Amino acid sequence: MRIMGLDVGERTIGVAVSDAMGWTAQGVETIRRDSKEKDFARLGELIAQHEVKSIVVGLPKNMNGTLGPKGEYCTAFGNEVGARFDLPVHMWDERLTTMAAERMLISADVSRQKRKKVIDKMAAVLILQGYLDSQSR
Repeated sequence: MRIMGLDVGERTIGVAVSDAMGWTAQGVETIRRDSKEKDFARLGELIAQHEVKSIVVGLPKNMNGTLGPKGEYCTAFGNEVGARFDLPVHMWDERLTTMAAERMLISADVSRQKRKKVIDKMAAVLILQGYLDSQSR
């Protein structure tokens, strides 16, 4: 049974899944947002395919720790995912993960065009890996 990590944006959802032992996170895909029903249908397929037992949703907080509109949006999305799929959802502070993902891809000399395609998936990996690391301590 695996844990799924989500980096939720307005246009895309980055998806990562843990290994069976819950030690490492691997990027799965970037879902291009279409409609709520199609987005949740694709998430449902991935949850079933990877036998997901819980979900971690990135929570974008302001640098002072408060929640802004994007944080509230992600919280509502996480609540809906949990209700739709009857799974526990954990919110994880994702401050600076997209910037960290961008830096990693730049240092790996990934072209700007390719970075745009994988940045959300990479951010989901960093969100999930942070959560997994916190659980193993």
